[in-house]
Formats: sequence, C-alpha cells, structure tokens
Amino acid sequence: MAEAFGDYEELAAGVLPADVRDFVAGGSGSETTLRLNRSALDSVTLTPRVLAEVAEASLRCGLVGGSAAMPVVVAPMAYQRLLHPEGELLLARAAAAAGIPYVISTLSSYPLEKIAGTGPSWFQLYWLRDRAMVESLVDRAGAAGCGALMVTVDVPVMGRRLRDVRNSFSLPPDVVAANLVDAVSEAHVGVPGLSAVAAHTASAFEPAVSWRDLEWLKARTELPLLVKGILDPRDAIRAVEIGADGIVVSNHGGRQLDGAVASVNALPSVVDAVGKECSVLLDSGIRSGTDVLRALALGASGVLVGRPLLWALAVDACDEALALLRKELVDAMLLAGCANVADAARLTTGRA
Repeated sequence: MAEAFGDYEELAAGVLPADVRDFVAGGSGSETTLRLNRSALDSVTLTPRVLAEVAEASLRCGLVGGSAAMPVVVAPMAYQRLLHPEGELLLARAAAAAGIPYVISTLSSYPLEKIAGTGPSWFQLYWLRDRAMVESLVDRAGAAGCGALMVTVDVPVMGRRLRDVRNSFSLPPDVVAANLVDAVSEAHVGVPGLSAVAAHTASAFEPAVSWRDLEWLKARTELPLLVKGILDPRDAIRAVEIGADGIVVSNHGGRQLDGAVASVNALPSVVDAVGKECSVLLDSGIRSGTDVLRALALGASGVLVGRPLLWALAVDACDEALALLRKELVDAMLLAGCANVADAARLTTGRA
C-alpha cells in the first residue's frame, strides 16, 4: 500500500515494461516543461489561517455540468490497456466510486459507450482530419450520456517525445484506439527510430484547427464545452467569447511544446481574465493533495489528475489512490484552516 499519492510511480516501475513506463512518464524534447511543472508547483507557498474552528473539511464542489465529491477530475489519457487489461473501465469505476468525473479520451482502448456506462463521465475530443468522424464522436458522446465535451486544442502535431523515438515505441496488437474506424493503425507498426503513436497522430489529427471550428462545435452540441490546452489569457478570453463553459489551463503534462510555461504559472492570469465567466481547471503536474489546494488557492475550480492514476492503474490500486488523494487534500485543508473549497480560494499564496 502506498503512503503518499505520489508513490505509485515507483510501485508501477516494478511491473511495467520499460518502454511503457517511458511512454507514460516522458515529455517532449529535453523535458524542460515536464520538470518545470513540478518545480513550479513546489514553489507555490500557502499562508494557513489558524484558530479557524475547523474540525472537518468539505470537499464537495461544483464543476462543469454538475457537482463532485472533491475538486478533482480524472484527466483524459490514451491507451489505458497498456497499464492493465481492464484499462479505462477500472479507472472509470474508481472515479465513479470516488464521486468525481472521468474524462474519456478519443484514444481510449475501450469504446466510449462502454466506459461511459461505468459512471459520470466527460468526453475528450481530438480534432480529426475526418470531419464526419468528429461529428460521429460528438453524437456518440451525447448518446452515451457524457456530461460534458472537452476539446483538446494544443496538439496540432504531437510533440517530439524522444523516449518513444529512442524506444521505437508502438502499440501491442491488443491495444487499439477503440473509438476510431481504423482502430488498427500506424500506431501498431514499429519502425526503428520512430514513434508509431506519433505516426498515427500525424495521419489522423487535423493540424489546422481554428477558432471557427470551435464555433462550429459549440453550435453542433448541447453539451457543456471545455477547452483544454490554454495557457495565454487572450486565448482564454476568445474561448469564452465563443461560449466555452470551462477552460483547462494545461501544457499537456509537458508533452507538447518543450519550453512552454508551467501550467500553474499560467493559471493566475487566466483566472483573472475569465474566472468570473467560466470554470477554470488546472492540469499538468498534480501529485498530491497539497497541489490541489495550491491550485484552488490560485483560483482554479478544480484540477485534472493524470499520470499518478495511470501508475495506480498498473498496480490495480485506483480506488486506494483516489482515497489517498482525498485524505491528503482533507489534511491540507484542515492544516490551512479551510472548511470548504470556497475557503481554499481565499488563502494567500506566494513563491518560495
């Protein structure tokens, strides 16, 4: 059993092949932004309030499309059967048990309908070259009961992830992009010195997505719309202007533009720009309950959590991991004098 939410990476290292570990852990380029996400979060300091008469902390909060048992969303992550045979189904069930949304990836290794049936879920959309396929995915998400649509906008092309290139990484035959017509694709064809997953992305994803496409999408669906991958407040303002219900401040976990600003450093300016008009979530680098509290104190409505839950999935400990994250957040809030999520937003922050 792990003692801290961040312990699962070490536990997973004992059961996963090296190339799969690298696929999950790696960032793009020299991994500068990957490291910066962590150091930037570590530098955020909180000033606790004392004698606040807080004996219990309530984590219940409002998120896009409803409420949640804590201000945490399971981030969209591809090909989870790489980590465990039940993949997305196991992690989605754990999210449902924890009372939080699970975001289904376009590149999930089980069909979105099967995952959505396990509990409250949102659907994450990558923009595909095939517009008919985009329409089909949006319709399927609505029909499956997904509570929101999250479109990822920071992948015109996949960042050059050198660990995958050096490993000539490709998917095993039994792990497919189950939501796509060409489920068996370039992603399964290993080529020395190349990432097969990147090759598949290059052929399937539309690089020239524009704000006009998001306007079309907003008109095409009645689902609440979140835009993931925003770092510049000017882009956040534009997203709100076209009707976005939520912004996810994210650098894709350091997997896209290497050298991009740390997500937590971009968060305050985005909150200042649009925080009164829509929900703002933080993604990239969350590793503890204290990190969640840091994000709340900086104005986020909640956070997306990714890699730590994949590591927990690898060792069949998803329920345990989410319970541990909840305990860490409760402890942090009590120590900071916060009775609820709104109190956390009033904490004073600084930089170490």
